Amino acid sequence: MATQQNHLTPDRASDPFLSRSATGIAGLDTILGGGVTRDRLYLVEGTPGTGKTTFGLQFLLEGLRQGESGLYITLSETATELRAVAASHGWSLDGLSLYELIDEEDLNPDFQQSILHPSEIELGETIKSVIARVEEIKPARVIFDSLSEMRLLAQNPLRYRRQILSLKHFFSTRKCTVLMLDDRTAEAGDLQLHSIAHGVISLEQLAQDFGTERRRLRVIKMRGISFTGGYHDFVLKTGGMHVFPRLVAAEHFTEFEDKMTSTGVSALDNLLGGGLARGTNTLLSGPSGVGKTTTALRCVLAALHRGERAAYYLFDEGLGTLMSRARALGMDVESYIADGSLKLHQINPAEMSPGEFATTVRNAVENEDRSFAVIDSLNAYLQAMPGEKFLLLQMHEMLSYLSQQGVTTLLVLGQHGLVGEVRSDIDLSYLSDTILMFRFFEARGDIATAVSVVKSRTSNHPRSIHEFRLSPTQGLQVGEALQDFEGIMSGLPTYRGKTPIMATNAD
Repeated sequence: MATQQNHLTPDRASDPFLSRSATGIAGLDTILGGGVTRDRLYLVEGTPGTGKTTFGLQFLLEGLRQGESGLYITLSETATELRAVAASHGWSLDGLSLYELIDEEDLNPDFQQSILHPSEIELGETIKSVIARVEEIKPARVIFDSLSEMRLLAQNPLRYRRQILSLKHFFSTRKCTVLMLDDRTAEAGDLQLHSIAHGVISLEQLAQDFGTERRRLRVIKMRGISFTGGYHDFVLKTGGMHVFPRLVAAEHFTEFEDKMTSTGVSALDNLLGGGLARGTNTLLSGPSGVGKTTTALRCVLAALHRGERAAYYLFDEGLGTLMSRARALGMDVESYIADGSLKLHQINPAEMSPGEFATTVRNAVENEDRSFAVIDSLNAYLQAMPGEKFLLLQMHEMLSYLSQQGVTTLLVLGQHGLVGEVRSDIDLSYLSDTILMFRFFEARGDIATAVSVVKSRTSNHPRSIHEFRLSPTQGLQVGEALQDFEGIMSGLPTYRGKTPIMATNAD
Protein backbone atom coordinates (compact mmCIF):
# COMPACT_ATOMS: atom_id res chain seq x y z
CA MET A 1 0.00 0.00 0.00
CA ALA A 2 1.36 3.42 -0.91
CA THR A 3 2.60 5.71 1.82
CA GLN A 4 2.22 9.35 0.84
CA GLN A 5 2.82 12.30 3.11
CA ASN A 6 3.76 15.95 2.80
CA HIS A 7 7.30 15.61 4.14
CA LEU A 8 10.09 13.09 4.09
CA THR A 9 10.45 10.71 7.00
CA PRO A 10 14.14 10.04 7.67
CA ASP A 11 13.69 6.38 8.70
CA ARG A 12 11.63 5.61 5.59
CA ALA A 13 13.89 7.65 3.31
CA SER A 14 16.92 5.60 4.43
CA ASP A 15 15.17 2.19 4.62
CA PRO A 16 17.81 -0.38 3.53
CA PHE A 17 15.12 -2.80 2.33
CA LEU A 18 14.04 -0.41 -0.39
CA SER A 19 16.23 -0.83 -3.46
CA ARG A 20 16.24 2.55 -5.20
CA SER A 21 17.31 3.77 -8.61
CA ALA A 22 18.62 7.33 -8.49
CA THR A 23 17.16 9.49 -11.25
CA GLY A 24 20.28 11.60 -11.65
CA ILE A 25 18.14 14.75 -11.55
CA ALA A 26 19.31 17.26 -8.94
CA GLY A 27 16.60 17.76 -6.34
CA LEU A 28 14.22 15.04 -7.55
CA ASP A 29 16.00 12.29 -5.66
CA THR A 30 15.66 14.42 -2.53
CA ILE A 31 11.91 14.72 -3.13
CA LEU A 32 11.68 10.94 -3.60
CA GLY A 33 13.86 10.14 -0.61
CA GLY A 34 16.61 8.54 -2.71
CA GLY A 35 15.05 7.71 -6.08
CA VAL A 36 12.44 5.37 -7.52
CA THR A 37 12.00 1.72 -6.56
CA ARG A 38 13.86 -0.56 -8.94
CA ASP A 39 12.19 -2.88 -11.46
CA ARG A 40 8.92 -0.97 -11.63
CA LEU A 41 7.06 0.90 -14.35
CA TYR A 42 6.58 4.66 -13.98
CA LEU A 43 4.69 7.30 -15.92
CA VAL A 44 6.21 10.70 -16.66
CA GLU A 45 3.57 12.96 -18.21
CA GLY A 46 3.62 16.48 -19.55
CA THR A 47 2.70 18.53 -22.58
CA PRO A 48 5.33 19.01 -25.33
CA GLY A 49 8.17 21.24 -24.16
CA THR A 50 8.00 20.40 -20.46
CA GLY A 51 11.25 18.39 -20.49
CA LYS A 52 10.20 14.73 -20.72
CA THR A 53 12.95 13.77 -23.18
CA THR A 54 15.62 15.48 -21.06
CA PHE A 55 14.20 13.71 -18.00
CA GLY A 56 14.47 10.33 -19.73
CA LEU A 57 18.00 10.88 -21.00
CA GLN A 58 19.23 11.96 -17.56
CA PHE A 59 17.68 8.85 -16.05
CA LEU A 60 19.51 6.58 -18.50
CA LEU A 61 22.81 8.43 -18.16
CA GLU A 62 22.66 8.13 -14.37
CA GLY A 63 22.18 4.39 -14.78
CA LEU A 64 25.17 4.28 -17.12
CA ARG A 65 27.29 5.97 -14.44
CA GLN A 66 26.21 3.24 -12.04
CA GLY A 67 27.06 0.48 -14.51
CA GLU A 68 23.48 -0.17 -15.61
CA SER A 69 22.67 -0.64 -19.29
CA GLY A 70 20.02 1.63 -20.80
CA LEU A 71 17.62 1.50 -23.74
CA TYR A 72 15.72 4.44 -25.22
CA ILE A 73 12.74 3.28 -27.34
CA THR A 74 11.39 6.10 -29.45
CA LEU A 75 8.29 6.27 -31.58
CA SER A 76 8.15 10.06 -31.83
CA GLU A 77 11.76 11.24 -32.25
CA THR A 78 14.66 9.98 -34.32
CA ALA A 79 17.96 8.85 -32.88
CA THR A 80 19.56 11.86 -34.56
CA GLU A 81 17.19 14.21 -32.74
CA LEU A 82 17.91 12.50 -29.42
CA ARG A 83 21.65 12.90 -29.91
CA ALA A 84 21.11 16.58 -30.73
CA VAL A 85 19.16 17.05 -27.47
CA ALA A 86 21.96 15.34 -25.57
CA ALA A 87 24.63 17.45 -27.29
CA SER A 88 22.80 20.64 -26.29
CA HIS A 89 23.38 19.62 -22.67
CA GLY A 90 26.98 18.57 -23.25
CA TRP A 91 26.18 14.86 -23.00
CA SER A 92 27.29 11.90 -25.06
CA LEU A 93 24.93 8.96 -25.56
CA ASP A 94 27.77 6.51 -26.19
CA GLY A 95 27.02 3.37 -24.22
CA LEU A 96 23.23 3.75 -24.48
CA SER A 97 21.06 1.87 -26.96
CA LEU A 98 18.68 3.96 -29.07
CA TYR A 99 15.90 2.09 -30.85
CA GLU A 100 13.64 3.75 -33.43
CA LEU A 101 10.38 1.87 -33.90
CA ILE A 102 9.37 3.82 -37.00
CA ASP A 103 11.59 3.55 -40.05
CA GLU A 104 11.35 4.45 -43.74
CA GLU A 105 9.77 1.12 -44.70
CA ASP A 106 6.64 2.07 -42.79
CA LEU A 107 6.09 4.84 -45.31
CA ASN A 108 6.17 2.45 -48.31
CA PRO A 109 2.64 2.02 -49.78
CA ASP A 110 3.44 -1.65 -50.59
CA PHE A 111 3.42 -2.43 -46.88
CA GLN A 112 -0.10 -1.11 -46.28
CA GLN A 113 -2.77 -3.70 -45.46
CA SER A 114 -6.02 -3.86 -47.44
CA ILE A 115 -8.04 -6.52 -45.54
CA LEU A 116 -7.05 -6.11 -41.91
CA HIS A 117 -7.07 -2.68 -40.27
CA PRO A 118 -3.49 -1.33 -40.38
CA SER A 119 -3.47 -0.49 -36.65
CA GLU A 120 -4.05 -4.14 -35.71
CA ILE A 121 -0.92 -5.18 -37.59
CA GLU A 122 1.15 -2.15 -36.59
CA LEU A 123 0.42 -2.41 -32.88
CA GLY A 124 1.25 -6.08 -32.75
CA GLU A 125 4.46 -5.56 -34.69
CA THR A 126 5.40 -2.65 -32.45
CA ILE A 127 5.02 -4.72 -29.28
CA LYS A 128 6.97 -7.63 -30.82
CA SER A 129 9.79 -5.26 -31.81
CA VAL A 130 10.01 -3.86 -28.29
CA ILE A 131 10.09 -7.31 -26.73
CA ALA A 132 12.74 -8.53 -29.16
CA ARG A 133 15.02 -5.56 -28.54
CA VAL A 134 14.70 -5.86 -24.73
CA GLU A 135 15.47 -9.59 -24.92
CA GLU A 136 18.52 -8.82 -27.01
CA ILE A 137 19.99 -5.97 -24.94
CA LYS A 138 18.71 -6.93 -21.46
CA PRO A 139 18.71 -3.33 -20.20
CA ALA A 140 18.34 -2.37 -16.55
CA ARG A 141 16.69 0.96 -17.45
CA VAL A 142 14.24 1.64 -20.26
CA ILE A 143 12.62 4.81 -21.61
CA PHE A 144 9.49 4.36 -23.74
CA ASP A 145 8.77 7.53 -25.74
CA SER A 146 5.92 8.07 -26.22
CA LEU A 147 2.63 6.50 -25.22
CA SER A 148 0.64 8.84 -27.44
CA GLU A 149 1.81 6.82 -30.46
CA MET A 150 0.71 3.60 -28.76
CA ARG A 151 -2.65 5.15 -28.01
CA LEU A 152 -3.15 6.00 -31.68
CA LEU A 153 -2.22 2.50 -32.79
CA ALA A 154 -4.56 0.85 -30.28
CA GLN A 155 -7.46 3.10 -31.33
CA ASN A 156 -9.70 2.01 -28.44
CA PRO A 157 -9.14 2.26 -24.66
CA LEU A 158 -9.55 -1.48 -23.99
CA ARG A 159 -6.82 -2.58 -26.42
CA TYR A 160 -4.58 0.24 -25.22
CA ARG A 161 -4.92 -0.72 -21.56
CA ARG A 162 -4.33 -4.40 -22.31
CA GLN A 163 -1.15 -3.64 -24.23
CA ILE A 164 0.22 -1.42 -21.46
CA LEU A 165 -0.57 -4.12 -18.88
CA SER A 166 1.18 -6.70 -21.06
CA LEU A 167 4.25 -4.50 -21.34
CA LYS A 168 4.25 -3.88 -17.60
CA HIS A 169 4.16 -7.63 -16.91
CA PHE A 170 6.89 -8.29 -19.46
CA PHE A 171 9.25 -5.65 -18.04
CA SER A 172 8.63 -6.80 -14.45
CA THR A 173 9.92 -10.27 -15.34
CA ARG A 174 13.03 -8.81 -16.99
CA LYS A 175 14.24 -6.73 -14.01
CA CYS A 176 13.77 -3.42 -15.84
CA THR A 177 13.06 0.00 -14.36
CA VAL A 178 10.86 1.62 -17.00
CA LEU A 179 9.82 5.23 -17.55
CA MET A 180 6.94 5.68 -19.99
CA LEU A 181 6.62 9.20 -21.35
CA ASP A 182 3.19 10.59 -22.22
CA ASP A 183 2.32 13.98 -23.76
CA ARG A 184 -1.23 14.12 -22.36
CA THR A 185 -3.02 13.74 -25.67
CA ALA A 186 -5.63 11.51 -24.02
CA GLU A 187 -9.07 12.84 -23.22
CA ALA A 188 -9.25 15.03 -20.14
CA GLY A 189 -9.83 12.97 -17.01
CA ASP A 190 -8.45 9.74 -18.50
CA LEU A 191 -6.51 8.21 -15.61
CA GLN A 192 -6.02 4.67 -16.93
CA LEU A 193 -2.26 5.00 -16.95
CA HIS A 194 -2.22 6.38 -13.41
CA SER A 195 -3.79 3.20 -12.08
CA ILE A 196 -1.39 0.94 -13.98
CA ALA A 197 1.88 2.74 -13.22
CA HIS A 198 3.78 2.19 -9.98
CA GLY A 199 4.41 5.95 -9.81
CA VAL A 200 3.36 9.06 -11.67
CA ILE A 201 5.37 12.27 -12.10
CA SER A 202 3.71 15.24 -13.77
CA LEU A 203 5.65 18.05 -15.51
CA GLU A 204 4.05 21.42 -16.24
CA GLN A 205 5.04 24.57 -18.12
CA LEU A 206 3.30 27.84 -17.26
CA ALA A 207 3.52 30.90 -19.48
CA GLN A 208 3.96 34.24 -17.68
CA ASP A 209 2.68 37.62 -18.84
CA PHE A 210 6.30 38.79 -18.66
CA GLY A 211 9.60 37.03 -18.20
CA THR A 212 10.57 33.42 -18.71
CA GLU A 213 8.09 30.58 -18.44
CA ARG A 214 7.77 28.72 -15.15
CA ARG A 215 8.16 24.97 -14.97
CA ARG A 216 7.01 22.86 -12.07
CA LEU A 217 6.87 19.19 -11.13
CA ARG A 218 4.53 17.17 -8.95
CA VAL A 219 4.78 13.58 -7.77
CA ILE A 220 1.17 12.47 -8.09
CA LYS A 221 1.70 8.91 -6.94
CA MET A 222 4.57 6.74 -5.76
CA ARG A 223 3.71 3.36 -4.27
CA GLY A 224 5.62 2.10 -1.26
CA ILE A 225 7.77 5.16 -0.52
CA SER A 226 7.36 8.54 1.14
CA PHE A 227 7.87 11.67 -0.91
CA THR A 228 7.52 15.41 -0.57
CA GLY A 229 4.14 16.33 -1.99
CA GLY A 230 3.03 19.52 -3.72
CA TYR A 231 4.54 21.44 -6.59
CA HIS A 232 8.30 21.85 -7.00
CA ASP A 233 9.81 24.38 -9.39
CA PHE A 234 12.40 23.20 -11.90
CA VAL A 235 14.43 24.61 -14.77
CA LEU A 236 15.83 23.24 -18.01
CA LYS A 237 19.26 24.57 -18.84
CA THR A 238 22.58 23.39 -20.19
CA GLY A 239 23.44 20.35 -18.10
CA GLY A 240 19.87 19.10 -17.84
CA MET A 241 16.93 19.39 -15.51
CA HIS A 242 17.35 20.91 -12.04
CA VAL A 243 14.50 20.48 -9.56
CA PHE A 244 14.11 22.71 -6.51
CA PRO A 245 12.37 20.83 -3.70
CA ARG A 246 9.61 22.77 -1.99
CA LEU A 247 10.90 24.20 1.28
CA VAL A 248 9.27 22.62 4.35
CA ALA A 249 10.57 24.47 7.40
CA ALA A 250 9.48 21.78 9.84
CA GLU A 251 12.09 19.42 8.42
CA HIS A 252 15.00 21.70 9.33
CA PHE A 253 16.15 22.66 12.80
CA THR A 254 19.59 23.48 14.16
CA GLU A 255 20.67 24.27 17.71
CA PHE A 256 22.12 27.76 18.03
CA GLU A 257 23.05 30.27 20.72
CA ASP A 258 20.26 32.75 21.40
CA LYS A 259 21.93 36.15 21.79
CA MET A 260 21.68 39.80 20.75
CA THR A 261 24.08 41.20 18.17
CA SER A 262 24.95 44.81 17.38
CA THR A 263 23.91 46.74 14.28
CA GLY A 264 27.18 48.66 14.44
CA VAL A 265 25.39 51.84 15.61
CA SER A 266 24.92 52.07 19.38
CA ALA A 267 21.97 54.47 19.14
CA LEU A 268 20.17 52.07 16.77
CA ASP A 269 20.95 49.18 19.13
CA ASN A 270 19.31 51.11 21.96
CA LEU A 271 16.28 51.80 19.80
CA LEU A 272 15.99 48.06 19.07
CA GLY A 273 16.22 47.18 22.74
CA GLY A 274 19.75 45.82 22.56
CA GLY A 275 20.32 45.02 18.88
CA LEU A 276 19.29 42.20 16.56
CA ALA A 277 18.47 38.79 18.03
CA ARG A 278 19.85 35.69 16.32
CA GLY A 279 17.23 33.57 14.64
CA THR A 280 14.85 36.50 14.11
CA ASN A 281 13.86 38.66 11.16
CA THR A 282 13.60 42.45 11.05
CA LEU A 283 11.42 44.29 8.55
CA LEU A 284 12.77 47.64 7.34
CA SER A 285 9.73 49.49 6.03
CA GLY A 286 9.50 52.91 4.45
CA PRO A 287 9.31 54.93 1.22
CA SER A 288 11.96 54.84 -1.49
CA GLY A 289 15.19 56.69 -0.68
CA VAL A 290 14.63 56.84 3.06
CA GLY A 291 17.71 54.75 3.96
CA LYS A 292 16.48 51.16 4.29
CA THR A 293 19.18 49.57 2.11
CA THR A 294 21.93 51.63 3.73
CA THR A 295 20.75 50.54 7.19
CA ALA A 296 20.78 46.92 6.04
CA LEU A 297 24.34 47.37 4.71
CA ARG A 298 25.44 48.84 8.02
CA CYS A 299 24.04 45.82 9.87
CA VAL A 300 25.71 43.44 7.42
CA LEU A 301 29.06 45.19 7.91
CA ALA A 302 28.75 44.83 11.70
CA ALA A 303 28.10 41.10 11.28
CA LEU A 304 31.14 40.77 9.02
CA HIS A 305 33.28 42.57 11.60
CA ARG A 306 32.19 39.93 14.13
CA GLY A 307 33.44 37.19 11.81
CA GLU A 308 30.05 36.08 10.50
CA ARG A 309 29.39 35.17 6.88
CA ALA A 310 26.57 36.99 5.12
CA ALA A 311 24.44 36.77 1.96
CA TYR A 312 22.75 39.77 0.36
CA TYR A 313 19.95 39.11 -2.16
CA LEU A 314 19.51 42.18 -4.32
CA PHE A 315 16.32 42.36 -6.38
CA ASP A 316 15.95 46.07 -7.08
CA GLU A 317 19.15 47.98 -7.80
CA GLY A 318 22.35 46.97 -9.54
CA LEU A 319 25.49 45.77 -7.80
CA GLY A 320 27.43 48.80 -9.05
CA THR A 321 24.93 51.20 -7.49
CA LEU A 322 25.02 49.34 -4.19
CA MET A 323 28.82 49.37 -4.10
CA SER A 324 28.94 53.10 -4.89
CA ARG A 325 26.47 53.78 -2.08
CA ALA A 326 28.60 51.83 0.38
CA ARG A 327 31.81 53.61 -0.62
CA ALA A 328 30.17 57.07 -0.39
CA LEU A 329 29.23 56.38 3.23
CA GLY A 330 32.61 54.91 4.17
CA MET A 331 31.41 51.31 4.39
CA ASP A 332 34.08 49.00 2.99
CA VAL A 333 32.43 45.77 1.87
CA GLU A 334 34.70 45.04 -1.10
CA SER A 335 37.35 43.31 1.00
CA TYR A 336 34.71 41.00 2.45
CA ILE A 337 33.40 40.21 -1.01
CA ALA A 338 36.94 39.39 -2.11
CA ASP A 339 37.53 36.89 0.71
CA GLY A 340 34.05 35.32 0.34
CA SER A 341 32.66 36.45 3.69
CA LEU A 342 29.97 38.45 1.88
CA LYS A 343 28.20 37.14 -1.19
CA LEU A 344 26.03 39.51 -3.22
CA HIS A 345 23.35 37.89 -5.38
CA GLN A 346 21.92 40.03 -8.18
CA ILE A 347 18.51 38.45 -8.82
CA ASN A 348 16.14 39.07 -11.70
CA PRO A 349 12.66 38.14 -10.41
CA ALA A 350 11.39 37.77 -13.98
CA GLU A 351 13.86 34.93 -14.57
CA MET A 352 14.04 33.14 -11.21
CA SER A 353 11.23 31.07 -9.73
CA PRO A 354 10.40 31.15 -5.99
CA GLY A 355 11.58 27.55 -5.63
CA GLU A 356 14.96 28.33 -7.15
CA PHE A 357 15.36 31.31 -4.83
CA ALA A 358 14.52 29.18 -1.78
CA THR A 359 17.11 26.61 -2.86
CA THR A 360 19.70 29.40 -3.30
CA VAL A 361 19.05 30.55 0.27
CA ARG A 362 19.24 27.01 1.62
CA ASN A 363 22.57 26.48 -0.13
CA ALA A 364 23.95 29.67 1.43
CA VAL A 365 22.93 28.57 4.92
CA GLU A 366 23.69 24.86 4.80
CA ASN A 367 26.69 24.69 2.46
CA GLU A 368 28.29 28.13 2.82
CA ASP A 369 27.70 28.61 6.57
CA ARG A 370 26.11 32.06 6.22
CA SER A 371 24.37 33.29 9.36
CA PHE A 372 23.22 36.74 8.21
CA ALA A 373 20.89 37.34 5.26
CA VAL A 374 19.27 40.36 3.61
CA ILE A 375 16.39 40.24 1.12
CA ASP A 376 16.18 43.58 -0.69
CA SER A 377 13.40 44.00 -1.53
CA LEU A 378 10.18 42.12 -0.96
CA ASN A 379 8.43 44.29 -3.55
CA ALA A 380 10.44 42.76 -6.38
CA TYR A 381 10.16 39.29 -4.80
CA LEU A 382 6.38 39.71 -5.00
CA GLN A 383 6.64 40.11 -8.77
CA ALA A 384 8.13 36.62 -9.04
CA MET A 385 4.95 35.13 -7.57
CA PRO A 386 1.74 34.14 -9.32
CA GLY A 387 -0.28 35.74 -6.53
CA GLU A 388 0.02 37.46 -3.17
CA LYS A 389 -1.10 34.43 -1.17
CA PHE A 390 1.78 32.40 -2.60
CA LEU A 391 4.24 35.06 -1.53
CA LEU A 392 2.92 35.00 2.02
CA LEU A 393 2.95 31.20 2.25
CA GLN A 394 6.41 30.81 0.78
CA MET A 395 7.82 33.71 2.76
CA HIS A 396 6.39 32.17 5.92
CA GLU A 397 8.25 28.92 5.21
CA MET A 398 11.42 30.82 4.29
CA LEU A 399 11.42 32.91 7.47
CA SER A 400 10.58 29.88 9.63
CA TYR A 401 13.46 27.98 8.06
CA LEU A 402 15.94 30.83 8.58
CA SER A 403 14.78 31.26 12.15
CA GLN A 404 15.27 27.56 12.92
CA GLN A 405 18.77 27.77 11.43
CA GLY A 406 19.70 30.68 13.72
CA VAL A 407 20.08 33.12 10.81
CA THR A 408 19.62 36.85 11.43
CA THR A 409 17.46 38.13 8.58
CA LEU A 410 16.70 41.63 7.33
CA LEU A 411 13.74 42.22 4.98
CA VAL A 412 13.46 45.45 3.02
CA LEU A 413 9.94 46.56 2.06
CA GLY A 414 9.41 49.68 -0.03
CA GLN A 415 6.21 51.65 0.44
CA HIS A 416 4.31 53.88 -1.98
CA GLY A 417 4.38 57.62 -1.36
CA LEU A 418 6.96 59.97 0.15
CA VAL A 419 5.14 62.10 2.71
CA GLY A 420 1.59 61.98 3.95
CA GLU A 421 -0.18 58.70 3.33
CA VAL A 422 2.10 55.76 2.53
CA ARG A 423 0.99 52.22 1.78
CA SER A 424 2.39 48.78 0.98
CA ASP A 425 1.55 46.18 -1.63
CA ILE A 426 1.58 43.51 1.06
CA ASP A 427 1.34 43.24 4.81
CA LEU A 428 4.12 41.14 6.31
CA SER A 429 3.94 42.71 9.75
CA TYR A 430 2.53 39.55 11.33
CA LEU A 431 5.45 37.49 9.98
CA SER A 432 8.10 39.92 11.27
CA ASP A 433 9.73 39.61 14.67
CA THR A 434 10.83 43.27 14.59
CA ILE A 435 9.61 46.20 12.51
CA LEU A 436 11.81 49.23 11.93
CA MET A 437 9.73 51.97 10.33
CA PHE A 438 11.17 54.93 8.41
CA ARG A 439 9.32 58.13 7.44
CA PHE A 440 10.07 61.41 5.69
CA PHE A 441 8.81 64.59 7.36
CA GLU A 442 9.13 68.33 6.80
CA ALA A 443 11.02 70.42 9.36
CA ARG A 444 12.13 74.05 8.97
CA GLY A 445 12.07 73.88 5.21
CA ASP A 446 14.10 70.65 5.06
CA ILE A 447 13.12 67.05 4.32
CA ALA A 448 14.11 65.08 7.39
CA THR A 449 13.85 61.36 8.18
CA ALA A 450 12.37 59.69 11.25
CA VAL A 451 12.82 56.13 12.47
CA SER A 452 10.97 54.12 15.09
CA VAL A 453 10.70 50.52 16.25
CA VAL A 454 7.00 49.73 16.23
CA LYS A 455 7.26 46.02 17.10
CA SER A 456 9.73 43.63 18.71
CA ARG A 457 9.02 40.11 19.90
CA THR A 458 12.42 39.63 21.49
CA SER A 459 13.14 42.76 23.56
CA ASN A 460 11.69 45.67 25.49
CA HIS A 461 12.27 48.65 23.25
CA PRO A 462 11.51 52.37 23.45
CA ARG A 463 8.51 53.41 21.39
CA SER A 464 9.85 56.88 20.77
CA ILE A 465 10.41 58.40 17.32
CA HIS A 466 13.94 59.51 16.48
CA GLU A 467 15.51 61.51 13.71
CA PHE A 468 17.55 59.42 11.27
CA ARG A 469 20.33 60.75 9.04
CA LEU A 470 22.97 59.48 6.63
CA SER A 471 26.20 61.45 6.67
CA PRO A 472 29.22 61.01 4.34
CA THR A 473 31.55 61.65 7.29
CA GLN A 474 29.66 60.16 10.24
CA GLY A 475 27.72 57.41 8.48
CA LEU A 476 24.40 56.34 9.89
CA GLN A 477 23.13 58.54 12.73
CA VAL A 478 20.16 58.21 15.05
CA GLY A 479 19.29 61.41 16.90
CA GLU A 480 17.38 62.21 20.07
CA ALA A 481 13.72 61.39 20.51
CA LEU A 482 11.55 63.95 18.69
CA GLN A 483 9.41 64.71 21.72
CA ASP A 484 8.43 68.20 20.58
CA PHE A 485 6.85 67.02 17.32
CA GLU A 486 3.38 65.67 16.69
CA GLY A 487 2.21 63.93 13.52
CA ILE A 488 5.66 62.85 12.28
CA MET A 489 4.38 59.55 10.94
CA SER A 490 1.83 61.40 8.87
CA GLY A 491 4.67 63.35 7.24
CA LEU A 492 3.12 66.70 8.24
CA PRO A 493 4.23 67.27 11.83
CA THR A 494 3.56 70.15 14.19
CA TYR A 495 6.56 71.53 16.09
CA ARG A 496 5.90 72.43 19.74
CA GLY A 497 9.33 72.76 21.33
CA LYS A 498 13.08 73.13 20.96
CA THR A 499 14.34 69.64 20.04
CA PRO A 500 17.45 70.14 17.85
CA ILE A 501 17.22 68.71 14.33
CA MET A 502 20.31 67.16 12.73
CA ALA A 503 19.08 68.02 9.25
CA THR A 504 19.42 71.72 10.03
CA ASN A 505 23.06 71.21 11.06
CA ALA A 506 24.27 69.39 8.00
CA ASP A 507 28.01 68.96 7.72
